[in-house]
Amino acid sequence: MTEFAELWSAHRRVVRDVAYRVLGSVADAEDVTQETYVRLLARLDDPDAAPLDEPRAWLVTVASRLAIDRLRAHEHSRRAYVGPWLPEPVVTDERTMPEDRVTLDDSVRMALLVVLEQLSPAERTAFLLHDVFDLGFDRIADVLGVSPAAARQSASRARKRIAAEGEARFPVDPATAQRLTERFAAAASDGDLDGLVELLAADATGHFDSGGFFQDAPEGVVSGAPEVARRFLAGVGGLGLAFEVAEVNAEPGVVVRRHGRAVTVIALDFGGDRITAIHGIGNPGKLAHVR
Repeated sequence: MTEFAELWSAHRRVVRDVAYRVLGSVADAEDVTQETYVRLLARLDDPDAAPLDEPRAWLVTVASRLAIDRLRAHEHSRRAYVGPWLPEPVVTDERTMPEDRVTLDDSVRMALLVVLEQLSPAERTAFLLHDVFDLGFDRIADVLGVSPAAARQSASRARKRIAAEGEARFPVDPATAQRLTERFAAAASDGDLDGLVELLAADATGHFDSGGFFQDAPEGVVSGAPEVARRFLAGVGGLGLAFEVAEVNAEPGVVVRRHGRAVTVIALDFGGDRITAIHGIGNPGKLAHVR
């Protein structure tokens, strides 16, 4: 058990990190983490099993297989989803134990995760495992059940799609992003339409994931600063709401609360000195983990 405890302590976080990035779901990532835990325990208890020479690679491989199986099983329900499907947000909370936190870096930015949702499960997984988690294509091929050449091609297609969608990372001054977010929260709290329009880029977009729980939520992408601001206030505005600035998927964002309960989480994209996109998640099932 000492060997098991040490292995799991050293690599538990990477298991959760892989699962969240592949699935875009905190709840599903937790389930995959628990399943991987069980697989590791069984593996170490098997007297006929060879020693684990590369425990991190083995755990990432197992977690990836479990995650991609779950992703494929969810494909039908996601196609039938009402309105845009956005990943569950990761809101930084100092009360969360370190081992339970998803590692925050560029690969969990909402803008990137939204693009990854448009890829096939194989493309998404190949890109993440190679470019984020440094797995070789032999391992990735094993996860996907394809040849190494096919795995390499999947990762290449993913990179091209990400680049085509404008997801090459352009650094944004953290102080500017924080200031824009604080002004956004203040304008939203005041119901200040003109103030919101001023903060948005002219071609800003809005994605509002309500899962059908908000009757007036748009079912497609909203474009243009005035329309995005108007639809945002129509859907999220109202008395008794508190707009709190928080770290959402590694960047400044906003948690909207009613009587202390999170009712919407807003992730923002930035470009220069403007907000270029609003990603609002209001589906209660995606906010159960937000304190």
